[in-house]
Amino acid sequence: MSDTTFAADIHKGLTAPLKHISSKYFYDDIGSGIFQDIMKMPEYYPTPCEFEILSLQGEQIIQKLDFQGAFNIVEFGAGDGIKTRQLLKKLTEQGADFSYVPIDISSKALEELEIGMREHLPGLKFEPMVGNYFSMMEELAGSTVPCLFLFLGGNIGNYEINEVNALLSGFGKNMKPGDKLLTGFDLQKNPATIRCAYDDPKGITKAFNINLLHRINRELGGNFNTNQFDFYSHYNPINGEVRSYLISLAPQKVFIKENDHTYSFERNEVIWTELSKKYTLSEIEKTAENNGFKVVEHFLDCKHYFTDSLWEK
Repeated sequence: MSDTTFAADIHKGLTAPLKHISSKYFYDDIGSGIFQDIMKMPEYYPTPCEFEILSLQGEQIIQKLDFQGAFNIVEFGAGDGIKTRQLLKKLTEQGADFSYVPIDISSKALEELEIGMREHLPGLKFEPMVGNYFSMMEELAGSTVPCLFLFLGGNIGNYEINEVNALLSGFGKNMKPGDKLLTGFDLQKNPATIRCAYDDPKGITKAFNINLLHRINRELGGNFNTNQFDFYSHYNPINGEVRSYLISLAPQKVFIKENDHTYSFERNEVIWTELSKKYTLSEIEKTAENNGFKVVEHFLDCKHYFTDSLWEK
């Protein structure tokens, strides 16, 4: 992401009627480190739940793929790959003929992923692709080899419904009949459980959000006084949405050098930073159907907090 794009997006977001900063800007090096801390919190259940699914139900997932001969496992945004490795390990043990094809816009992220994967699975056929999801999918669409596409981690919950439909229809256009998509969905559950995961008592999630302002200061020459902002997260159990905000604690003005612009904040004005939608199984099925997919099976953790849902094109 170039500084120019970052600066333009920040300007657009901070001059909107409801100020907002895209959650994609959470993940600079410092933000990514804080997110690693979030994933280790006892309150943050999505990561261990999905790890459990891929560790304990790998064989059942493999059976449902029903691929004959060689196939590709194509992953969007693999991160450190620790969860995916559980599934790849099962496939390797069964002698499956597959290639692992992670897609990421960062070549550095893919290099680090390969080091980790090769350490644990030295014989893995690792064929990374650097670029955005859709252009890389177009390249793969020309192949006769069937594919399992992975979109794990519940990332789909960060998209508004129109964005979800655009993303899934984009996936579908580049999938061959019989290709599969394994997608992680965080499920609706006790609202208190969700609240604690997104507003933890140690303030790690708050630090993750405040880092957005530090990042603007570091990279765009902003002068945010981060002590003048607080963090608030709200879960609505009716529609399943967690929405997170930064709150201005006083009337203040912030200058961003890169944009040569001063932004005004009222006392208690909010900056929306993240959406994290929690789904019901029926919503997942409706979403699949609306985008031309058939649900093969929902693989759930033992608490039924999370599902990796297997769809067929």
